[in-house]
Amino acid sequence: MRSRTHGDAGQAFPIYITVVGGLLFLALAYFAVGQAAATRSEAQTAADAAALAAALETRDYLAGEWLTNVLEPDTWQDIFTGDVPLPDACWRAHELAARNEASVDCALDGILRYTVVAETNDTVGDTIVPGTEDQRATASATAVIEARCDFKPPAEDADEDVLPRLSCEGTDWELDPDDLGVLPEPEDLFDVHLAD
Repeated sequence: MRSRTHGDAGQAFPIYITVVGGLLFLALAYFAVGQAAATRSEAQTAADAAALAAALETRDYLAGEWLTNVLEPDTWQDIFTGDVPLPDACWRAHELAARNEASVDCALDGILRYTVVAETNDTVGDTIVPGTEDQRATASATAVIEARCDFKPPAEDADEDVLPRLSCEGTDWELDPDDLGVLPEPEDLFDVHLAD
C-alpha cells in the first residue's frame, strides 16, 4: 500500500491561504468600521459640547437677568420661563465645535432649547470600503434649560419690601432686600442638560 502523506499536505495549503486571506479581509473590514465609529463619536462629542455651551451661555444670561431684577419679583416668572429677549448664544456652540475640530449649525429650537448639528472636519480616511476617504461624520444634540426654582408672591397684606421665598429643588432662599449678600448661583437657578 502506498503512503499518501505528501499528497494530502499539498491540498491543505490552498485552503490555508484562503482562510488567512478571509481573516485578513475581515480584520481590514473591522478596522474600517472602527474608523467610522471613532469619527462618528467625535461628531457626537462635538455636537453635545456645542449644544451644552450655547445653553450654559443662555443660563448665565438668565441668571444675570434675575440678579439684576431680584428686587422686582414681578419679572421673575418671565425670567424663569425664558420669556425675555435672549441674545443669540450660538457663537459659543461654534467656538466649542471649532475646538473639537468640527463645524456646526446651531438654532434656538423653541424656548430654552438649543439644537446643534455637528460635522467633523476630518474624514473617515482611506479604508477598504470605497468612498470613505471623503466621508465626514455628522451628529446632532439638543440641550435644554429648565428652571429649578419656583416662588410664591408675598401675601397682599405683606410689606412691599418683602421678597418672595425662592424654593430651588429643596433649597429655600429667604431673600432680604436690605441684605442680598448670599444669592443663588446660576446652577442653583437653572438646570442644563441634554435632551433624551
